[in-house]
Amino acid sequence: MIVLAAHGTRDPRGARVVEELAERVRARTPVPVRVAYADVRQPDVATVLDSVRGYQAVVVPAFLAAGYHVRTDIPAQIAASGHRNTLLADPFGPAPELVGVMRDRLECAGYRAGDAVVLAAAGSSDPRALAEVRVAADRLDALLETSVRVGHVATAQPSVDDAVAAARGRGRRVAVASWLLAPGLFQRKVLGAGADVVAEPLGVHPGVVGLVLARYQRAQRRSAVAA
Repeated sequence: MIVLAAHGTRDPRGARVVEELAERVRARTPVPVRVAYADVRQPDVATVLDSVRGYQAVVVPAFLAAGYHVRTDIPAQIAASGHRNTLLADPFGPAPELVGVMRDRLECAGYRAGDAVVLAAAGSSDPRALAEVRVAADRLDALLETSVRVGHVATAQPSVDDAVAAARGRGRRVAVASWLLAPGLFQRKVLGAGADVVAEPLGVHPGVVGLVLARYQRAQRRSAVAA
């Protein structure tokens, strides 16, 4: 059993993307796949685990950086469920596969060589999560062969608005790469930051689907070695 644990959003479009991602994972594996949310929406991780006690469950956190929800909230929900046969997979983090997806989304949105580039991330108060976002930006920098600034939608600085304004200082077009999984409030804020080009979130790109399966398989291998 794969439990795909997303953040949660009140925007129904975001929830639809998460459900579609789960459906595409199901199409590539015989393993059952359920969706859970760490916050905002139901069912939460504890509720889903409580309903699948007959299965080994691998919780895959669909998070692009390991902040509070990954390090504290999801493990606490797993513990609260009482489900004894649960593995916690690594979060998505700045996986190279996802950086490639981000580049694809940016190019589809109209990015051109010579544009200034801003990576728009959700933001976190955890310096370890912010460091992971910087890793993603550096990897995108290497793919595009251009300097990539980071802007945050919430909590951390600089904001996406400030990063876009700073990037425009040389009179170039500004393209924003969305380091978000699904549409919602944060993506709407990114769209309002004044950039010339704004990429779509990572969404249900095949690279995201493949990473869910890779994280599940890696957790299974670790468990087998530890046994």
